[in-house]
This record gives sequence, C-alpha cells and structure tokens, in this order.
Amino acid sequence: MPIFVAQAKYTVRYSEKLPATGGFVVTPNHYSNYDPLIVGVILFRLGRVPRFMAKASLWKVPVLRGILRSTGQVPVDRTGRTRGSDPVGAGAAAIARGEGVIVYPEGSLTREPDLWPMRGKTGAVRLALEAGVPLIPMAQWGAQTIMPRYGKGFSLFPRKRIRAAFGDPVDLSAYRGRSLTQSELLEATEKVMQAITGLLQELRDGTPPAVRYDPAQHNQSEIGRFEPEK
Repeated sequence: MPIFVAQAKYTVRYSEKLPATGGFVVTPNHYSNYDPLIVGVILFRLGRVPRFMAKASLWKVPVLRGILRSTGQVPVDRTGRTRGSDPVGAGAAAIARGEGVIVYPEGSLTREPDLWPMRGKTGAVRLALEAGVPLIPMAQWGAQTIMPRYGKGFSLFPRKRIRAAFGDPVDLSAYRGRSLTQSELLEATEKVMQAITGLLQELRDGTPPAVRYDPAQHNQSEIGRFEPEK
C-alpha cells in the first residue's frame, strides 16, 4: 500500500465515526475503478483491515485471485448460478469475526452524468440489519483525477488530492427485528444514499440533482462527459 499512500494527498473528515473495533458495514460512493484502492487505503490507515464485497468473477483472474484470497475479501456471485451462494451470509460471517465490510450500495460505477450517487441497491441495508451492526456512510472524491470513470489509464503525477468523509451511522432502528417488504428496504436504502450524497456535497463543488438518477429509467448513452477535477 505505500505506493498508493505516496501518490495522493489524503484529507479525511470525521474519521472518529468509523468504529475502532467490532463489525460494521461502510458504504462509499463509486465513480471510478480506482476508488476501491482509495477506500482500502483510508480504512487501512485508520486501523481497520478493509474487506470488500467483490464480484465473484474476480476470483477467476489468476494473479488477482491469490491477492483476494490472501487479504480475506468476500466474493459475491451476482449471477445466482453458484449453488448455495449467499452474499449477505458471507458478509455477515466476516462481520461476526469483528471485521468491517465495504459494500458499494450503487452496485456499479454511478451513471449519473456529474458523478453524483445514483439509486442504491438493498444489499448493504440487508447485511447491516441481519448482522445487527452499524451502517456507516462514506463519501470520497478525487479518484477521477487519477482514473476517470470507465478509464483504463492512470495519472499519478503530480500527486492528486483525495478527500473523504464518514458520517454518523444511518438510523435503521425502524427496520430492525421484523420482516421487511422490498419497498421498505428501498426506503431504508434511500436514507443511506441521502447520507452519502450529503457527505459528498461537503467534499466537492456543485449541487446534487433534485431527483436521484435511476439507471433503470435512463439509457447508457445519455451519460455526459466529465472533465476531471484540476
């Protein structure tokens, strides 16, 4: 990790909100294929070993497979083809060991034209509720100056500025201890996305859209170009 620390200037707000011990779920925004490295570095520097819920297909890449296994990352089969696949159960097992699990609630890189968080998926909420642990919202900004959304090349020099912030645990008390409908899970997930968006607004210029981007209602071709932050 030293190379990732050296190539960026990190500013982290409200780091005390990340639990120092015990299990938790942390939910960052996602707009660059590089930002998982940034999130991992930040948690590592705060004394927590990062455990990502990552798509199972990554375990088929020869070199990467060994890294993922040795660092204890959690595979998620998004296709549902693996018998006995239980992403929430796998994450809960890591939490039961006292580990923090990183879940990207958007499920993929945001498609919102200006890189604001889009509509979230319910996995992070379901995991936090099942495991009975706090869900900590997180926002980070600056990865797009190293690798733009859908980009493949790196721009490491000069050193880039990375900003991040953690929020108070999302209040999920109204949803605990009972069977939830899909509508209720989406309602709880929107609370998470609002918390992430609020933190992101503190870190960057601009105002988030009044209506959250829903990829199911937009065409991929509508994505506008985004100029990296200077």
